[in-house]
Amino acid sequence: MLTRRSFIRVAAAGAGAMLAAPQMVLARVASDRRFVFVIQRGAADGLNTVVPYADPAYAALRGALTVDTSSSSKLDGLFALHPSLTQIGQMYDRREALFVHAVASPYRDRSHFDGQNVLETGGVSPYQAKDGWLNRLVGMMPGANPANRASNRAPNGATNGATDGATNGATNGATTRATTHESAIAFAPTVPMALRGPASVASYAPSALPQAPDDLLARVSQLYEQDAQLRPLWESAMAARGLAGDAGARQDPASLGKLAAGFLSREDGPRIAMIETGGWDTHSAQMPRLAAQLKALDTMLAALRDGLGPAWSKTTVLVATEFGRMAAANGTGGTDHGTASVAMVIGGAVAGGRVVADWPGLRQSDLYEARDLKPTASLDALITGVASESLGLDPHQTARTLFAQERSPQPMTGLIRV
Repeated sequence: MLTRRSFIRVAAAGAGAMLAAPQMVLARVASDRRFVFVIQRGAADGLNTVVPYADPAYAALRGALTVDTSSSSKLDGLFALHPSLTQIGQMYDRREALFVHAVASPYRDRSHFDGQNVLETGGVSPYQAKDGWLNRLVGMMPGANPANRASNRAPNGATNGATDGATNGATNGATTRATTHESAIAFAPTVPMALRGPASVASYAPSALPQAPDDLLARVSQLYEQDAQLRPLWESAMAARGLAGDAGARQDPASLGKLAAGFLSREDGPRIAMIETGGWDTHSAQMPRLAAQLKALDTMLAALRDGLGPAWSKTTVLVATEFGRMAAANGTGGTDHGTASVAMVIGGAVAGGRVVADWPGLRQSDLYEARDLKPTASLDALITGVASESLGLDPHQTARTLFAQERSPQPMTGLIRV
């Protein structure tokens, strides 16, 4: 039976641009600066992304997985970029990209779910915090709804109405749970953990359905004009459709970057974004799979840069993963779960052209638990410094807000020009 509520989901599914995966989350705040968080779900291999080609132990550890850096961008006397990262290499040359190596969150076990939860919530341990650091960052922004600033952390077991709506409603097609004052929108069936919390969040789920004709949309608008419950849902769907414009609904990396840029470049658009990428869990056939993953990331970020135009000069993109991979190759042409990895900081606002690393080395005695790249930099400290500097916030207040009070990190500053 087609109820009114299920009909609105079906109609909204054809109302605008849709994405299946990767997924994107955007938050609107009063600022001319942009901050984008790209999560690499699956544990991206930092040793073959920013390659320590001059470390004498690298080739012996990697064996057949050793990256040939003869055609790569040499970053300095120790590191080179994976050959797939051509556009990011050009940004590095223009001092619009930097890399922080041997970096990790506080998590030291090897579960994707637990590691991603620690990364996204800023907790000390998995599932300790019930909201995400990106949601708390939204609450710090100028113009954020004062109600969203009332609490840095949602109480145990608490979720806000917008998150509930996104989660409970997104079963088929698209659903939007929002009113005109929502501070964020999720292009996903559920809002990623990093953006869940007291700041209200809408959702715009992917669909393969065709675009709905304007006549149908107008009739639905009339139908719900006097409905106090469903009218806000419909109005939010129409607002998201308008923001998406003609960016298209294709799922290729270039289209995703163009779509994100279309939202972020608007004067009335969002200023904080989250983009999810998956497929980084390379236990087997790592060489071709990682090359394809990095090429897709490179293409997406180049499209984001090109689409933002002048706004790129005030944009910062942070790319990070839940943990890295083992230093040595396994027996199936891949690598298993590890500890430290590499993070990327990219954008026109970045004081780039460098690799930030207290390099631990890759000799057996240098490895963490005799198997992983040892963490020497804090991902929490990096997030704090980059987020605060890129958005013009006090870094120490940002640290206290985004991360657990008992371990507020010393912000890693000096990475952003603006």
